[in-house]
This record gives sequence, C-alpha cells and structure tokens, in this order.
Amino acid sequence: MLVTVAQCVDNAAGQTVVINPPVHVVTPPVVAQDDYIYYPTYGVYYNSRRHQYAYQDGNAWVSRPTFSGVAPEVLLASPSVKMDFHDSPEHHHAAMVQKYPKTWKSPGANPGKK
Repeated sequence: MLVTVAQCVDNAAGQTVVINPPVHVVTPPVVAQDDYIYYPTYGVYYNSRRHQYAYQDGNAWVSRPTFSGVAPEVLLASPSVKMDFHDSPEHHHAAMVQKYPKTWKSPGANPGKK
C-alpha cells in the first residue's frame, strides 16, 4: 500500500497549492559473494573477488594478499578447482582435502604433455 503525504496551503489569491514532499529512494547495498579457487597441492585458496589467499598458518587460518609457500607462477601452474562455496574455506577444508587430495589432477590434465 502506498500512501502519499502532501501539504495543502492556500496562497494569497485564495487558490489551494499542493506541496509534495521530496521522494528519497533507498537502494539496498550490493553484496558480492566470495569466490574461491583451491590449489590442492598446496592447500591454499585464492579469493578472486578480494585478491587474497586463504590458508592455514600453523593452527590459524589467515587471509593475505600473497602466499609465501611457493612462487606465484608455480602455484598458478598447479592443478586447481573452482569452489562452489562462498564463505570461509576453513568451514569446508576438511571435506576439500578428502575430495581433492594433494595428488589430485584436473580431469582435463595431460601429464605426459610438455
């Protein structure tokens, strides 16, 4: 139901003038979901929206702009898989290690081709 509130006033000439209040449109904020790429060989996730790597550092999960465990070109050349979750990898890591062990290879990978 839409209700319009207007103020009516009479001017000096006896005419009624309707004054409508200004309209303010509030748009909801856009919430972008995190998307991750998992590199099983190194147990690291890349958040493509935030441009951050998420991984375990000792017993804690960290999110950093770089991953110091391996050179970037080596990491990018290793097998990877796009994740279908959008929250923190720490909530899914145990299942991902089972599904994608360190020796996992992409289905389309050709290990004999150089």
